[in-house]
Amino acid sequence: MGWENLPSCCGLRRATSRLVAVQRLAAHPVVTLIVIVANHRRTKTVKPDKLLHPTPKGLYCPPGDFYIDPVAPVARALITHGHADHARSGHDTVWATDQTLDIMAIRYGADHCKTPIAAPLREMFEINGVNIGFWPAGHVLGSAQILVEHDDTRIVASGDYKRRRDPSCAPFEVIPTPKRLDAFITEATFALPVFRHPDTAGEVAKLLESRRQFPDSAHMVGVYALGKAQRVIRHLREEGHKDTIYIHGSLAKLCEYYETQGYDLGPLAPATLAKGEKGNFAGAIVLGPPSAMTDKWARRFPDPITCFASGWMQVRQRARQRGVELPIVLSDHCDWDELLDTIEEIDPKEVWVTHGRDDALVRWCELNGRVARPLHLIGYEDENE
Repeated sequence: MGWENLPSCCGLRRATSRLVAVQRLAAHPVVTLIVIVANHRRTKTVKPDKLLHPTPKGLYCPPGDFYIDPVAPVARALITHGHADHARSGHDTVWATDQTLDIMAIRYGADHCKTPIAAPLREMFEINGVNIGFWPAGHVLGSAQILVEHDDTRIVASGDYKRRRDPSCAPFEVIPTPKRLDAFITEATFALPVFRHPDTAGEVAKLLESRRQFPDSAHMVGVYALGKAQRVIRHLREEGHKDTIYIHGSLAKLCEYYETQGYDLGPLAPATLAKGEKGNFAGAIVLGPPSAMTDKWARRFPDPITCFASGWMQVRQRARQRGVELPIVLSDHCDWDELLDTIEEIDPKEVWVTHGRDDALVRWCELNGRVARPLHLIGYEDENE
């Protein structure tokens, strides 16, 4: 029985019919050329969640067999920046920007991993056949977004990022790609409409104005050691504050490192008090870690005024809980409008939301016709906030 006599519902008849039709068409030289070109243009793709997906150890790439910002020791780790919730010690091989590797060595020691590899900015390289690229994220010194590309699928893991101008690190850059991104992984630290950060210059001006109003008081500013401390110092210098700024010992090494990277912090001195020197700190600006602001160390200074530089200072209850008298709203993360603007500018096919207020951002994406979902990664805190 020939194929043309098979029942019409038979899959073999349909398949054989298509084969014969293709064979007849292919006999024509022009059609043959079209078939060859069509096959040549057909590119293998993989689903985005097969390229990157969350695991208990962090964001994992099966084709490349590596993790991004893993929360436990792994064989191959790509690190977005030096904050402790993203950069941990104990990995075998670590790829990060040279500044992030330096920062990890300062914080954890030179043996924080077996093999550190400096990832060049704005250049692609391969790990197990997967193309990787690092681009500035604007979060802190050395911070980077990571582009992961394999079989014509492209995902950007942004880590933490901000869009505000910061005189202490390179600004965020939208990564140029030949095609629309399959997924953009965004943080959601301040992903609620209530979070709209005020003008940075105005917040720094509040600190300087308080210092003028209370010249006998030491202004004790709570800042985290990496990023926030150096940013506050640089903003103060830009606003004309040329006096010595006193820093807690826990900030010294990283401030020294920023100087080696070309960031002039001006005159700094240790915030140490010898007997009888209390009056020398009248009118001084003193920076220290948040934990020190409630310690007896802070109470040694003359009539101290407690300040705290953080995006969370927009929430009054948080300021009251910390005993903050002068809240300074200064964040190393995007606010609500900046997150939305970034998503609109990048225009990915999908938005994956992690470590933060993901519900509101996912809902906004859905209402605006965008595919979005939470990743539910665990182990990431707001260390720098």
